[in-house]
Amino acid sequence: MTEFVKEAFLLDQMPDDSGAEIAFAGRSNAGKSSVINALCNRRKLARTSRTPGRTQHFVIYEFAPGRRIIDLPGFGFAKVSQSKRRHWASEIPRYLETRRSLIGLVLVADSRHSLKEQELQILTWCVGADLPALLLLNKCDKLNQQQAAKAVREAERGIDPGRMPIAVQLFSATERHGVDRALELIAGWFLAEP
Repeated sequence: MTEFVKEAFLLDQMPDDSGAEIAFAGRSNAGKSSVINALCNRRKLARTSRTPGRTQHFVIYEFAPGRRIIDLPGFGFAKVSQSKRRHWASEIPRYLETRRSLIGLVLVADSRHSLKEQELQILTWCVGADLPALLLLNKCDKLNQQQAAKAVREAERGIDPGRMPIAVQLFSATERHGVDRALELIAGWFLAEP
C-alpha cells in the first residue's frame, strides 16, 4: 500500500538517492493529485483542492522499500510568489538532472487543451535524458469519443512519437479510465530496475 513519507522544499531534504522513483509532473490545474490517488487506489493520499497549485513541495510517497513516487510542484497556473517560482524553476531541473534513482516521469495534462510549451519542454528533456515518459491526457471523461481521439492525435503530433519514445494515453481520474494500462507501463519501469 502506498504511504505518504514526507514533503521536501529542497533537494537536500529528499530521501537517500537509492532505489527507484517515478516523478509526476503537470500544470497546476491538470488534476495530478487526483491521478496519483487513482493510480494508488487511495481516495485521499494526495491532497486535492478546488484551488490549483496546492502541491508546492516535493511530496514523497513510498509503496515498497526503496520504491517511491515523487509528486513535483505544479507549474503554470498556480498563484504563487515570484520567489517560489524562481525556487522551483531551479530546484525541479536540478532534481530531474541529478537524481540517480529517477527511472521515469509521468506528465499529467488536461486532455481538453493542447500541450503547452512547458509540457513540451519536459517531454523533450525526458527524450534527451533517455528517461521513459508517460503522457496522461487526464479529464477525458469530459470529452466525447471524437474529441478524445482528436486530443490523442494532437498530442502525438506535438511530440512526434516516432522521434520521441513517449507513451500517450487518455486518462480519467474520476472515472478510473486508463488506470490499468498506466499501471502496467509504470510497473514495467520498476520491474526493469534491479
